[in-house]
Amino acid sequence: MTKRSRPSGLLSLLLAGVLAAALTLGLSACGSSSNSSSGSATNASDTGGVTASSPTVTVLMGTAPDSLDPALGVSTQSYEATWLAYTGLVTYAHASGAAGAQLIPGLATSLPTISADGKTYTFVLRKGLLYANGEAVKASDFAYTLERAIKLGWGNKQFLTGHIVGAEAFDAGKAHSISGIAANDATGGITVKLTAPFGPFLNVLAFPAAGLVPASTPMKPLPNNPPAGVGPYTIVHVVPNQSFGMAGNPHWASEAISGIPGGHTNIDVNIVTNNQSSAEQVLNNTADVFDWNDTVPGTLLPRVHSQAASRYAQEPTVSTEFFFLNTQAKPFSSQLAREAVNYALDRRALSRLDGGQLTPACYLLPIGMPGHPNGPCPYGDPNEPVTAANFAKAKELITQSGMAGTSVNVWSESHPPHKEYADYYASVLNSIGLKATVKIVAAAQYPATIGNIKNVNPQTGWIAFSQDFPNPVDFYQLLDAESISPTENHNLSQVNDPHIQSELAALSPVPSSKLNSVVPKWQALDEYTAQKAYIAVLGYDDVPKFTSERINFGALVFHPVYGNDWSTLQLK
Repeated sequence: MTKRSRPSGLLSLLLAGVLAAALTLGLSACGSSSNSSSGSATNASDTGGVTASSPTVTVLMGTAPDSLDPALGVSTQSYEATWLAYTGLVTYAHASGAAGAQLIPGLATSLPTISADGKTYTFVLRKGLLYANGEAVKASDFAYTLERAIKLGWGNKQFLTGHIVGAEAFDAGKAHSISGIAANDATGGITVKLTAPFGPFLNVLAFPAAGLVPASTPMKPLPNNPPAGVGPYTIVHVVPNQSFGMAGNPHWASEAISGIPGGHTNIDVNIVTNNQSSAEQVLNNTADVFDWNDTVPGTLLPRVHSQAASRYAQEPTVSTEFFFLNTQAKPFSSQLAREAVNYALDRRALSRLDGGQLTPACYLLPIGMPGHPNGPCPYGDPNEPVTAANFAKAKELITQSGMAGTSVNVWSESHPPHKEYADYYASVLNSIGLKATVKIVAAAQYPATIGNIKNVNPQTGWIAFSQDFPNPVDFYQLLDAESISPTENHNLSQVNDPHIQSELAALSPVPSSKLNSVVPKWQALDEYTAQKAYIAVLGYDDVPKFTSERINFGALVFHPVYGNDWSTLQLK
């Protein structure tokens, strides 16, 4: 699950273009060896890539990555770095928009051959690959990589344990290895068997957590000294919650793997939690790249537009921000209370707190994700003021629910404007008959805190979710009963709805190439979810692409999954 450090969402990703992106992705995901690139890799350092003498740029992050060990990271901040250091058998094209949603071969010679029943994937590893530490890459490392992610408790491990034969038994300690993975180090052959067809499985293998690491890597967390990987960069000099570096992989070359750029610059990443300071540093050219996960303060936007118009743009994302509503705890165990929240929220007020960058909305699936409903919102137009009738209805629903006067803790992280969101939300809850108190947690600790059912079990709070891959299955892990966990819980509303479970069982196996055929079913499911008021969606918004004058702004790729593609950073 990708939790962002700012309100996420989407304002205007071209609807037709994004659907085309999903279809393009699907055609790649279900392809065979006909879509291939070179079967070998040239990893000699004398053919290019970033070196110690390459220039260095400074990138700012508003929130530190949850972990820089690929077997643990699940945040966009982690992925932005780790996808450049840990290439999997497949990866995404380094391109903006629709093209960036396309899967391409990574460490495999081609996209896999997939059996007719959709349950067996066959890959061939490229020859001559070396890890950043100089070790040779072996086919058997793939199995170890996934086993390590499972054993270390990667936050998205359910995508592995729930689909690969033997992965669940391995996770439970009933097996010493994943029986569904076979690898031949001599030939480079890798076969993965699934328990049932799963449409976005290739997208799962594109996660940095599936990016190969040596079998010699310790089976323990390495957040401050991340393991060796294969990619144009390697992660160095980690100072927790302060900084880290991205240095050129000495065993990489710009021609090593077709479609994966070798990079142009070394990168120093500094964690700066004050977005005003970050924006001023980039505006004044004392830092080079603003965090796309962060928000340029509204008070500073006029200066940015007047002084930096050629190096600032708003980029669309596929993401949603919302307030989760815990269905297993009062008051939101009552659907009437959940409906009341949705009737009473003025999404325009929240948009103003975000400097107008939030587009009010009511559906979980954002614009740009196949399955986004086109119909009207069930609780009134989110782009209009809350009517007196709707506000009165919200108060009446709280009374009817029997929850009037119930105490509610509203959780949020400390990064602006999220505290302001929580303050506004608490005032709304108080005005409709509940007793709300705001609970603020430091941004770095927030995901782990609200994901802890055992010790915290939060009633409601802010969260944002960016796509991990362009398939509605990704967003619906947020409402999937199988995602409920005592710690690192993804289903924060703790929804266990038989209809949702039935629809997911039917829709999840559909290959991405056939998503268009089931879009109406995804739309119907999302409309059902809105009617049940399992969450209170705030909206979707754009994010800032903002650099110093040193950077070749036009060359910097904004990737639809990973944001700023640091491998495309270069000086003018």
